[in-house]
Amino acid sequence: MMNKKIIIRTLEKIALYMELQAENPFKVSAFRKAAAALEADERSLSEIDDITAIKGIGKGTAAVITELMEIGESTVLKELEAIVPKGLVPLMKLPGLGGKKLAKLYQELNIVDAATLKAACEAGQVRGLAGFAAKTEEKILKELETFGSRAERLPIWQLEPVVLEINELLASLPEVELFSVAGSFRRVAETSKDVDFIIATKEYEVVREAILTRLAILETVAAGATKVSVILDREEPVSVDFRLVTREEFATALHHFTGSKDHNVRMRQLAKSMGKKISEYGVEQEDGTVVTFESEEAFFAHFNLPFIPPTVRESGKELDRLDELSELVKLEDIVADLHMHTTWSDGAHSVSEMGQALMDNGYSHAVITDHSQYLKVANGLTPERLEQQKLDIYAFNEANPNFRLYRGTEMDILPDGTLDFGDDVLKELDFVIASIHSSFTQSQDKIMARLKTAVENPYVHMIAHPTGRIVGQRGGYDPDVPLLIEWAAAHGKILELNANPYRLDLSIEYLTLAMEKNVPIAINTDAHAIDQLRFMDIGVKYAQKAWLKKDLIVNTWSKDKFEAFISKNK
Repeated sequence: MMNKKIIIRTLEKIALYMELQAENPFKVSAFRKAAAALEADERSLSEIDDITAIKGIGKGTAAVITELMEIGESTVLKELEAIVPKGLVPLMKLPGLGGKKLAKLYQELNIVDAATLKAACEAGQVRGLAGFAAKTEEKILKELETFGSRAERLPIWQLEPVVLEINELLASLPEVELFSVAGSFRRVAETSKDVDFIIATKEYEVVREAILTRLAILETVAAGATKVSVILDREEPVSVDFRLVTREEFATALHHFTGSKDHNVRMRQLAKSMGKKISEYGVEQEDGTVVTFESEEAFFAHFNLPFIPPTVRESGKELDRLDELSELVKLEDIVADLHMHTTWSDGAHSVSEMGQALMDNGYSHAVITDHSQYLKVANGLTPERLEQQKLDIYAFNEANPNFRLYRGTEMDILPDGTLDFGDDVLKELDFVIASIHSSFTQSQDKIMARLKTAVENPYVHMIAHPTGRIVGQRGGYDPDVPLLIEWAAAHGKILELNANPYRLDLSIEYLTLAMEKNVPIAINTDAHAIDQLRFMDIGVKYAQKAWLKKDLIVNTWSKDKFEAFISKNK
């Protein structure tokens, strides 16, 4: 579904591609200005009647925006993508290579990919260009040593869009009776080597052909009767294995290929003790007959076990904790989301659109938490704009008396250790999140001093994404998390499990520690668009991996219990 964020990203992409083509700088600037103007406008797409009335958007950029809204793609971008060499844009990932520098390399040295860049550096040609030097050349060569090499494991946030795309394809095939992702992705591992799918069908050839022709495939590794292995052509190539089985075999195949290895070993040992034998095709009985199952629930019941969620099938020790399974949080337990953004800051949808989507999810309440003023890159709110936003929230609540949107903020903890809003602003809000978005390289002592200021403030309710990590990409700002957990316990603060697959922050290790200290945890999507509310499912499953009890999870609390908590210091 088209939204503001997609249009803004498309305008920025067009500007970049034009820059690489050495297009007129005024034209490049026009697209960047249009993106900035759209970002700054507090309305969502559906609320904007005349796109050309927005200052900073001219006829040319308006035509691109209108086309995106009408047909979901841009002719201008498609033409530029056809002209600009495919290997050029990925070079933007190299530190220090922005659009202008890359354009110079392309225009003057005909650099089109990593190989031509490496050759030019080795020949000493790059240092001769204006704006480059011998040191720049050395740095580029150093970065190119690992650039483009396939990572052994890919983070969950890179794999999630792939899984969604394959889900969509398989759901569209009438020949597919049942399907599911399996493997470590189904267990919500932070990283996976590949993606596995189990597909139940009678029409093996039809399904195999659809997989091979309707996905963007870089390489077909195997295309046998019951197994198809491909490498998908993505920015980071992704290996996917498809296993085609009968409807009867589906449950045991899904269990087998979900793993983990240790879980499967423990299950086989249990089966052996009962005179049975588990395989991907079914469970062989003492008399040699093979029993198959309608579902994984029926499979576990065959061994007198409750259903064991894929998320906890790890060490095999989960079979010793069966009595705890009923206490684990489930998606249907979630009644609220306490961290999200709207068009007032850097979100794609308005307060009312987000509110309606939350109601559609069956929630009873939620909090609007747009960024605070320090985060100018995210169009953060001043106290004055925060007051104006109140009117949107109140209007929504008046129109929807059975649902409650609370006023909140995601307030920055500033590099100097102060908070972005004073207490006079904070005490007027229903729910206050404090978070760090800057100066990650400060010493741990300074980081902890910043966090302590937030934790000790009586109007702050929660610390968001407490380590600032990005899964598989950066470690964050290195706080002393056990100490932060101690402080949260002492001051009655909530710590967040940010469900965005980029973050999953706090991690399992620290969620377990927080539970031991009885610190409340909020699983939040940090959604910047309606479709990101889906991250709640990932967050809940990740919480299961830490064996979090639902009573400790704030967004399983009733509206009354939540209100009692947030009004303690009012």
